[in-house]
Amino acid sequence: MARLLIIGCGGVAQVAISKCCQNSDVFEEIMIASRTVSKCEAMKEKLEGTTKTVIKTAQIDADDVEALTKLIKDYAPDAVLNVALPYQDLTIMDACLAAGVHYIDTANYEPEDTDDPKWRAIYEKRCKELGFSAYFDYSWQWAYEDKFKDAGLTALLGTGFDPGVTSVFAAYAKKHYFDEIHTIDILDCNGGDHGYPFATNFNPEINLREVSAPGSYMENGKWVEIPAMSIKREYDFDGVGKKDMYLLHHEEIEALGRNMPEVKRIRFFMTFGQSYLTHMNCLENVGMLSTTPINFNGQEIVPIQFLKALLPDPASLGPRTVGKTNIGCIFTGIKDGKERSIYIYNVCDHQECYKEVGSQAISYTTGVPAMIGAMMVVTGQWKQPGVFTTDEFDPDPYMEALNKWGLPWQVVENPVLVD
Repeated sequence: MARLLIIGCGGVAQVAISKCCQNSDVFEEIMIASRTVSKCEAMKEKLEGTTKTVIKTAQIDADDVEALTKLIKDYAPDAVLNVALPYQDLTIMDACLAAGVHYIDTANYEPEDTDDPKWRAIYEKRCKELGFSAYFDYSWQWAYEDKFKDAGLTALLGTGFDPGVTSVFAAYAKKHYFDEIHTIDILDCNGGDHGYPFATNFNPEINLREVSAPGSYMENGKWVEIPAMSIKREYDFDGVGKKDMYLLHHEEIEALGRNMPEVKRIRFFMTFGQSYLTHMNCLENVGMLSTTPINFNGQEIVPIQFLKALLPDPASLGPRTVGKTNIGCIFTGIKDGKERSIYIYNVCDHQECYKEVGSQAISYTTGVPAMIGAMMVVTGQWKQPGVFTTDEFDPDPYMEALNKWGLPWQVVENPVLVD
């Protein structure tokens, strides 16, 4: 039986909270902490009476290490699950170290202010040395390796779906299906329709920064960077149909490239409709995706944060989103001296997710693995001092948990490959 402190109460967090409450045998008690404590209280009210899990709430500024440390020490959880913003990964990791508690998150660190001179200098050096220019990367969190190891604490990074489940799929394929993996193509298809002219399925600020950045993939251990959305493929997805997909930079490529150096090529593709791309290009062209503050009527505003305030809250999309997602990995390689290819994937229905936890499938496919990752750590199945991504542990118990907690997967031999 464990106590878990959950930081954040947005769309993904609400799914993770709901799934923890379904899993009362493991999570005896949770505390939901957010800057907006009314959201936490609303979740507590919604779930109490439906679960044996004891629910507590707190107000917290996740940028304040001192306040975070005090909250963690006062509550004394077995672990902290960070489902706040990637901007806050480092402050929460610092607080976990100060309080002596395990750390879990769903996405790697990126800075809120990309014009900060200190961060910019490190970023530009990394771009030059490694060859990719995404604002998010694992180096900031991997730098905590010795601190967590010396403290005897586990930091589990990126236990969402992608990253997270996709990396577990890679570990599972390596363990059970291949002697050598040669290529990995990660495919993320959202066939859902929310009915709005334009909306994002997770935090708009993070989503739009990610999609508008240059794409990149790893080949023979080196990064290859391309202009944003310049590589397009069509794929026929089970449960969804034919969709256009585009090559993006994504964080699990970096982790898999480090941990499975034998893989010759790793790519990530995500589907987008033409309407989404047209809106995004227009917004980018007029400067609305900028993270640089501007002065407007005597007040400083960040354009992309202002845009976020105008767009629908992803947590509100559940009741109006129909269709399915299909997310998985295509692997090629060698088994017993023969060439082999498999496709491991999950299909998730937006309306089924809404019926279960009041969420659309994008939040569901991230929130469920967040709970599973936390469960792996607090039950000791994935507990080792240091900083890890999900491909570095035994994949079998995680894969079993996916089937049990709402994300069943399947394996297809000899799938259609992406050229």
